[in-house]
Amino acid sequence: MSHAATEVPSDALVALARACGISTEYRGHDGLTHHCSASAMRAALVALELDATTDDACVASLAELEDHVWRRIVPPITMVRHGEAREFFVHVTDGDPVAVALQLEAGDLVAVEQVDRYVPPRQSGARLVGRATFVLPASLPLGWHRVEAATSGRRARGWVVVTPQRLELPRAVAASRPWGFTTQLYSLRSTRSWGLGDYSDLGELCALAKLRAGADFVLVNPLHASEPVSPISPSPYLPTSRRFLSPLYIRVEDIAEVAYVPSQQRAVIEWEAERPRRANATADLIDRDGVWRAKSQALEQIYLVERTPGRQAQFEAFCLREGKSLEDFATWCAIAAAHKGLPWPHELDSPLAPAVAAWRDENTERVLFYAWLQWVADEQLERAQASARAAQMSIGVMTDLAVGVHPEGADAWALQRVLARGMSVGAPPDMYNQQGQNWSQPPWQPRALEAAGYVPFRDVVRAAVRHCGALRIDHVIGLFRQWWVAADAEASDGVYVQFDHEALMGIVVLEAFRAGAIIIGEDLGTVEPWVSDYLASRGILGTTVVWFEKEGDGRAKRPEHYRADTLACVSTHDLPPTAAYLAGEHVTLRSELGLLTADPDVLLAEARAERGDMVELLQERGWVSPHPTDEEIIGGLNTLVMNTPSPLVGVAITDGVGERRTQNQPGTFMEYPNWQVPLCDGEGNPVLLDDLFDHPRMRRLVEVLRDARA
Repeated sequence: MSHAATEVPSDALVALARACGISTEYRGHDGLTHHCSASAMRAALVALELDATTDDACVASLAELEDHVWRRIVPPITMVRHGEAREFFVHVTDGDPVAVALQLEAGDLVAVEQVDRYVPPRQSGARLVGRATFVLPASLPLGWHRVEAATSGRRARGWVVVTPQRLELPRAVAASRPWGFTTQLYSLRSTRSWGLGDYSDLGELCALAKLRAGADFVLVNPLHASEPVSPISPSPYLPTSRRFLSPLYIRVEDIAEVAYVPSQQRAVIEWEAERPRRANATADLIDRDGVWRAKSQALEQIYLVERTPGRQAQFEAFCLREGKSLEDFATWCAIAAAHKGLPWPHELDSPLAPAVAAWRDENTERVLFYAWLQWVADEQLERAQASARAAQMSIGVMTDLAVGVHPEGADAWALQRVLARGMSVGAPPDMYNQQGQNWSQPPWQPRALEAAGYVPFRDVVRAAVRHCGALRIDHVIGLFRQWWVAADAEASDGVYVQFDHEALMGIVVLEAFRAGAIIIGEDLGTVEPWVSDYLASRGILGTTVVWFEKEGDGRAKRPEHYRADTLACVSTHDLPPTAAYLAGEHVTLRSELGLLTADPDVLLAEARAERGDMVELLQERGWVSPHPTDEEIIGGLNTLVMNTPSPLVGVAITDGVGERRTQNQPGTFMEYPNWQVPLCDGEGNPVLLDDLFDHPRMRRLVEVLRDARA
């Protein structure tokens, strides 16, 4: 064992870490207290741009941290809940006058009152700094407002963000307690798909789910942007950008200009579609690279078709709305495509570099192509939600927000100033991932994000809620604290880093309110009870999964004891489908992949006992027969969640066809084909969207669900 791993953290290091919200110890899933290593603490502090190399450096950094607040004239952002007054500080050279003005988002000016409160000045370098206290009135409207302070030739601006107290469920939703289907969009193909499910399939699924089964929403995987060239990461939870959409899901034939493609090029498009469409009828793994090779060739042809003046105006309006963010993203895509995924010259490492501006000027048409792809994807996702609403779904599309982005992707490039370098987000060891997890995603850097007024985070949230009725936030605990792992460390050797959850969640609530979206936080795993209580207080639903819900004595939780403020479901994409879970495959698969630290036989025995306990509960309630089949148990489990007080219930499409293959096995990369499994039934036969609601097993499950709602 190395010296770094056994080094005892000094008092100075511990003091600095705690001042920065870095854990020195934590309570694990096993209920025990685990101490964080000195090296893990030091790595996190370096990522926060603080010197922690020696004890003297730690003391100096702590002093600098305290001094930093006094060097700012106004805070970069002040969060206010609607209807509440809020004090904030303005710092100027002691004795200098200061004028403060507040401009509302709508443009109006509002007076800001100064409070007569003396605060002793503080020495900051050669300056003696004074503090003036001002009060924001309780009458401020919701929105992003700007406060400006001017003093002795110096001027500074900051955001004042007024958020709703809580996000209320729409009355119709609260009264009807709707249910919906959950699925991985790429896995659910139709006869018209190009080898994976797309935005048009999503709209079709929403209409069918409502009209054939009575569902009111469809929850899908993150639709974030993927790489513009091969190899494309299979994981929708490791996107290149969370601010933009994946062109992989574009339905080529639904682009307006496709009707005007010259006949020769139209034949090429049809030829490109043949191979991926043949894959729809097989159980073979999803081939994203092959799909994108075919689609990108077709999209290149369609892009060349002249748009009508109206269509061109709409494209230009989209580019104007998205602004610099879209320009940076499209530039990154064009550069990445030009270099075919290989390393770039160092002069292109930053979007602010002169070489990047020169490259963009020389390759304007390629940059515009990638901006056009985003416009097309945005239109098609909007159309999918419109299809859901037209079918009278009360919610419609429920999208998913991933935890982070690819470390070498577009957001990591464009937002590098607000990301923590050399660190990765993950999770400490838990019951299902006993070696911990490293998701290889760069985390937000809390100090830099605050200095930027949380605008980069706001942009991510705005994009996520734009065309949906609800948004699920994966690992919502990451907006409270994140498990940081240094680049060269084991996943278990990390620290928790605290975030300003009031700011982050306030922004989520405000942007969701404006978009009319419901928010669901995935609060599974190691989450302190106060976090779930906080989410509930802000009107954000939590998540409950049947297999994780236990009574105090360890038995399966009775449905009436479930939380009344969650999205309840039988399973999750990180577990095998229910048919496989009932067979204990969540144990056998991990054992085969070498992911267990406990005895597999012991865990299998526990899994059998868990199944038996669950069946006993279902039999008590009359939801299964004395000797139920697996299909009957699956129906009983979905009946159970229908009988919880949860306002939303999710039903896995895999449960409707008896799929057994695991979609994702956490803790693996190349060892298992994560995120590449197309939808099949229990016999391994592919199930297409066209036939989904005629599948005998799905029809039986829909009847069970209807009976449960009766």
